[in-house]
Amino acid sequence: MSVLNPVFSHEDVQYRDGKRHAWVVSLLVPASLGAGPFLYQATGSVWSLWIPVLLVYGMIPLLDLVLGEDRNNPPETIVPQLDADPYYRWVTYALVPTLWLAFLGNAYFVGTYDLPWTAVLMMAFNTAILVGFAINLGHELGHKKSKLERGLATLALSMGGYGHFAIDHNRGHHRHVATPEDCASSRMGENLYGFAVRELPGAFIRAWRLESGRLQRHDESTWSFGNEIVRAGAITVAVSVGLIVAFGPIMVPYLLFAYFVGAFHLTMANYIEHYGLLRLKLPTGRYERCRPEHSWNSNHTCSNWALFHLQRHSDHHANPGRRYQSLRTFDQLPSLPSGYFGMFLVALIPPLWFRVMDPRLLDHTQRDPQRIHFHPKRRQALCERYQLEGTPDVEPAHVTGVAA
Repeated sequence: MSVLNPVFSHEDVQYRDGKRHAWVVSLLVPASLGAGPFLYQATGSVWSLWIPVLLVYGMIPLLDLVLGEDRNNPPETIVPQLDADPYYRWVTYALVPTLWLAFLGNAYFVGTYDLPWTAVLMMAFNTAILVGFAINLGHELGHKKSKLERGLATLALSMGGYGHFAIDHNRGHHRHVATPEDCASSRMGENLYGFAVRELPGAFIRAWRLESGRLQRHDESTWSFGNEIVRAGAITVAVSVGLIVAFGPIMVPYLLFAYFVGAFHLTMANYIEHYGLLRLKLPTGRYERCRPEHSWNSNHTCSNWALFHLQRHSDHHANPGRRYQSLRTFDQLPSLPSGYFGMFLVALIPPLWFRVMDPRLLDHTQRDPQRIHFHPKRRQALCERYQLEGTPDVEPAHVTGVAA
């Protein structure tokens, strides 16, 4: 048996994970966002600072196009062995210090070099994408039960001031996904920017309500370190203040930009993951169980390597406890035409997004308006435009972004 790439076996089933070493890409791509200072020193050119951005938003979508889709699933009998293999966990563990070293290195470069404002802006954008990768790591680790992994999730999320994410995502979004009660599920006819106005504050409000409610049930103070949001926030504040003291006022706009645009990367992910998909409301008043068809899926190879299989989102929502190496794809799923980084670029241009995704949504739902999560103000116009028969029986007119 090869230690570097073992063969997993169970009875008469044998399986070698062909993606085992590809997960190193999930380390290398985020690490490249800390390469700006080295590129600048090597070339003396401010424009070299754009190279990491072009890698993420240019090279990865291109490789997705060239490499195509990966539809390989591990055998179910092998999944317990995959989950028990420490290699996959250590890849995620190693990314935590990698992200923080890149984050602090970028701040040191901005704070100690005499850079033009364009270079500071480019570095802030590099760091913002880095924060986006930190949130993605927090997503993977935050779903796990071990104290180590949940602690590392908090450490990763605190990098971008987004310590409320795991609470909102696990206890709010997963419960209400693809329903009008979820601020993190986008609606047909809703553009990215309108969604952001609803999702960004809604996620924090919901997380704070959930966490404070949990603490009150245990007779604990909301404003204590028992509050996961407070713990993560304390790390964010300590690091931010330390950087401002060390490197001066330039850190204020630099960090604010990085934090906001980093959070906006999560918003873009949330926007594309459930666009227009709707779970039916049952006669009991509850919604049908979340199934794989309630999330947009992407099997594009390179971007999945870079994101710990985040794009196999259909299986993730149907089975949130599955580790990234074991996530599956299925037939007949709603599928994105590109990986996330390519789709982010499309989502930034609303007319292009609607042109690409509305026909796919209609095709997946078989043009059944009862299966479509409409923007309430655009429902009638969209039904008329696409000549949809009937009207949806879900009326999301009073959605505030906070679950009832």
